[in-house]
Amino acid sequence: MKHKPTSLEIVQLINGPVSDPHSILGMHKVKDSISIRAFCPGAVSIQVVNGKRNLEMDMIDPEGFFIWNSTGRSDFFQYELKIKLSDGSSWQTPDPYSFLPQFGEIDLHLFNNGKHLQLHRKMGGRIRKVGDVKGTLFTVWAPNALAVSSVGSFNNWDSRRHPMRNLGSSGVWELFIPGVSCGDFYRYIITTASGKRIEKSDPYATSFEKRPGNSSRVDDPFSFKWSDEGWMKERSNRNCFTSPMSIYELHASSWTRKEDDFHSWGDLGRWLIPYVKKLGFTHIELLPVMEHPLDESWGYQVTGFLAPTSRMGTPEEFCRFIDQCHIEGIGVIVDWPPAHFPTDGWALAKYDGSCLYEHSDPRKGYHPDWNTLIFNYGRNEVRNFLYASAFQWLDTFHADGIRVDAVASMLYLDYSREEGQWIPNEYGGRENLEAVEFLKELNHYVGSMFPGAVMVAEESTDWPGVTQPPEQGGLGFHFKWNMGWMNDTLEFFRADPIYRKHMLDKITFSAMYAWSENFILPLSHDEVVHGKGSLLNKMPGTKKEKEANLRLLLSYQWFFPGKQLLFMGGERAQETEWDQSINLPEGSSDMKDFVASLNRFSREHRQFFQSDCQGEGFKWVDFSDTDSTIVSFLRRVEGHSPILCIFNMTPMERKNYRIGIPMEGSWKLVFNGTLPFDEVSTSKPVPAHGFSNSIEVTLHSLCCSVYSHL
Repeated sequence: MKHKPTSLEIVQLINGPVSDPHSILGMHKVKDSISIRAFCPGAVSIQVVNGKRNLEMDMIDPEGFFIWNSTGRSDFFQYELKIKLSDGSSWQTPDPYSFLPQFGEIDLHLFNNGKHLQLHRKMGGRIRKVGDVKGTLFTVWAPNALAVSSVGSFNNWDSRRHPMRNLGSSGVWELFIPGVSCGDFYRYIITTASGKRIEKSDPYATSFEKRPGNSSRVDDPFSFKWSDEGWMKERSNRNCFTSPMSIYELHASSWTRKEDDFHSWGDLGRWLIPYVKKLGFTHIELLPVMEHPLDESWGYQVTGFLAPTSRMGTPEEFCRFIDQCHIEGIGVIVDWPPAHFPTDGWALAKYDGSCLYEHSDPRKGYHPDWNTLIFNYGRNEVRNFLYASAFQWLDTFHADGIRVDAVASMLYLDYSREEGQWIPNEYGGRENLEAVEFLKELNHYVGSMFPGAVMVAEESTDWPGVTQPPEQGGLGFHFKWNMGWMNDTLEFFRADPIYRKHMLDKITFSAMYAWSENFILPLSHDEVVHGKGSLLNKMPGTKKEKEANLRLLLSYQWFFPGKQLLFMGGERAQETEWDQSINLPEGSSDMKDFVASLNRFSREHRQFFQSDCQGEGFKWVDFSDTDSTIVSFLRRVEGHSPILCIFNMTPMERKNYRIGIPMEGSWKLVFNGTLPFDEVSTSKPVPAHGFSNSIEVTLHSLCCSVYSHL
């Protein structure tokens, strides 16, 4: 008995929307026979290919709807479709509508509960082999959609060709399309609850069309063959708190740049890796390399949270860049902005026609500072999306850490809002309890799943316990940027030395809270933009004095408790503000050598890194000599003699300066900036600074002098 779908079903299929295309298309049992239905706009004939047999299908509708009914056969069988168009072209493919759902019940359950820890590998356009058939499984979350279609270079962007299957109350839509492979571009056509058709990129895409295009691109970074096994094993056993960590922060696409285009990841690796290695940095930190629409945004307004920007190459090339960094002993930290996302209509905003990823109430869902939207951290699927993004960088791309941008804006409901512009939490407070739980859970997952990876918070307030474990009430980050140290220290160094004697508290106060968190001391990109001037030009005096002040500032950063972060250009005394549209200037080779000497010297003396996160590793010698504007402290670690650091903050040389020391005997000058030194001072039983012995030293102008006990 032949069977025809109803006219309404055919009309729905041709004109849309259709939420359950598999109920119409594919192979179906109809009483005691088999019926196969296929739809391809423009087709003049379609054959069912079963082994060596080609079974002609009947055209039911000239728009391209075909059907074949068996006679006397009721068992399912494997088949392909051979499709011929009016222009004479033809192709053969397994029928996308002959496959069972590939996104399983367990996957759906975990996703809807926000607990799917492998979602980055499963959701989105992912290369898949089903039986012997290779293709791409497309999955997208659009719970309020009436229908979703996958369109792309593989179907002439025709939304009628590949309507997707709705997986019930999960809100997930899926379709396995045979033959779709790496390099194919795609989008989703979503029919909203109001009947409007909108075109969206894939939130889980691993690659995108190079801007100004915004199509998603099928890719497979998961199959990259890594060579960094030794690095990853060593990292998993490393204690980040007691190990050296000096971070070179950079904007990848402007560290070196072509006039009208971008260099590749391969180019950057060839030039950057030996440079960073020569300077002695342990890590690089990349400003966001996630896909974003505008070059001018520096990457902080992300439209592709799981995809490296196509500006510099493919995901595989990005993998190769990180692989090479690891082979050369350099860690990679990525900057990640989960606090907000842009309002571009083709991306996350109102994804299925509703406020899906963002809050619907602008008092919670709109960010006034950046004209962006705020994630709904209380929604399971949104949290799981953000986990998938973080895990993509740590798992798929082997990043060694994540610096979470703008954490303060996530923690406070009234961040940058006036009275009446925000909604208190359930207890009447200003804390964003949902964001707090999200961060705690994220850091818990990272700690358990990615040994040795570090989580860093840019948190600009005094929120307690940012780097305390979640089980102790903290947020669970490993490190926090010490913004207080940065602001106070730069204010001090900007001042003319004649006024510095009245400002010593600016560089000493941070010792009062230096161990309240595990800190990184940042001199970041934020300090060299928007009219703030370069690090060099923040310094007072002549060019020579500016350079001396910059060396002194960097010495203070490297020897004060905390890990170090320096933005590109600071290491070469760049004179101009950072401009992301041009190549980084060559700058001063002398300053590069100086920074290299700081890294080398501090790594050779564990007093400077092993006890960074412990108060026992630091002791003031003197911070009260306001007239001379000199401060001094000891860096200590058990089993080693302490190291004495003295900072002369004025352009006046100080001869025969007496300084207290904790151990009698000879003290050798072991670091003195770029000046030659070969000085040994012998202690005398003259009390000073609370010690029973002291030495006399010569302190050069605007210079740091470091002494070690012989």
